[in-house]
Amino acid sequence: MAAVVCKGLIKSYFNGGIETRALRGIDLEVPLGELTMLVGPSGCGKTTLISIIAGILRYDVGECAVLGRDLRTMDDRATTKFRGSNIGFVFQAYNLIPTLTARENVAVPLLILGADRKVALEKADTMLSSVGLEKERNRKPRDLSGGQQQRVAIARSLIHEPKLIVCDEPTSALDHQTGERVMEILRERAVRPDRSLIIVTHDSRIFSFADKIATMDDGAVISVSENRKL
Repeated sequence: MAAVVCKGLIKSYFNGGIETRALRGIDLEVPLGELTMLVGPSGCGKTTLISIIAGILRYDVGECAVLGRDLRTMDDRATTKFRGSNIGFVFQAYNLIPTLTARENVAVPLLILGADRKVALEKADTMLSSVGLEKERNRKPRDLSGGQQQRVAIARSLIHEPKLIVCDEPTSALDHQTGERVMEILRERAVRPDRSLIIVTHDSRIFSFADKIATMDDGAVISVSENRKL
């Protein structure tokens, strides 16, 4: 089973009665066990596509099966439950809760799923150790560097063992060394036979970490290539 299968996917936005078509018939298959990167110019539809895949946006026409389920057939409550159990999302702006410590931020997905607070925090400590942040677990986001905040966000996206991880520009604000460390963590933790990782990026420095690179332009996937440098 593929992690994601999109066929003829169309998504439009309307502003003042004017239609802007963000996706123009997307066809894309994302295999399990691989890291797929979405690349292309700003405004070509990459973020819209991953937001649909993650169940954050609804699409208009076509098909999009995620882990064998068509999210459009679910109501909002079922979609939220499915996303919470199966999908991890790393936002470009990190979206950490400023009043919570690093370990509390990481524990949030488990707490939402109803886990015991003590158990959730203990697992958060383990996840922070896996990304090299065990000493920062009680610090709040404002006291962390950009690279540290990004690693907290990654730990949060992985803590509930999702089968699909989706990242929006995870290295855009990081220096080369920190960006490579982030990618190493993502490949190690998220690319497994029963999991898949999708990354939207403009950062050519990390292309070598991909198994496949899907190039988008003007709302369509124009090519998918195997990465021979891996």
